[in-house]
Amino acid sequence: MIKNIILAGGCFWCTEAIFRTIKGVKNIFPGYIGGHTQNPTYKDVCTGGTGHAEAISVDYDSKIISLENILMIFFLTHDPTSLNRQGNDIGTQYRSSIFNDDENEIKIILDYINDLEKSNKLGNKIVTTIEKKDTFYIAENYHHDYYSLNKNVPYCSAIISPKVKKLMNSKSSLLK
Repeated sequence: MIKNIILAGGCFWCTEAIFRTIKGVKNIFPGYIGGHTQNPTYKDVCTGGTGHAEAISVDYDSKIISLENILMIFFLTHDPTSLNRQGNDIGTQYRSSIFNDDENEIKIILDYINDLEKSNKLGNKIVTTIEKKDTFYIAENYHHDYYSLNKNVPYCSAIISPKVKKLMNSKSSLLK
């Protein structure tokens, strides 16, 4: 069964690059969600004034990959303990958030976060929010598959490549 989840874990180039490697992921679109401006552009969102988060919309086959595994990858590959920040990217547009409106899935997400916090694996309180899924605006074309098209750009090699390698080294069974 094809399901959808929208994940905001900092720069959407990073999260898109990660989830493109995962078995069962069918489609990924970088974009913007959770703000108050209609039809925002990348330039608009980067100001922090629209309220949107950079996010990815992920369509996945739940018969191949579970929501729990999607969550595990999401929490493994970004810092869910940093409020409105991922590395040098600072602002609400880089917040850690999951956008969902399915009550059963929200319970799974909350249970996952609670279990992760109880384990104290991250050392700090998780600040990831669950926000109501609303209009998702697909980002401009040049953001799509950005990492694979720009691996030699310093941001990609310094920031994204280590995240992809971390996933490859720790969860290879989930990779395509």
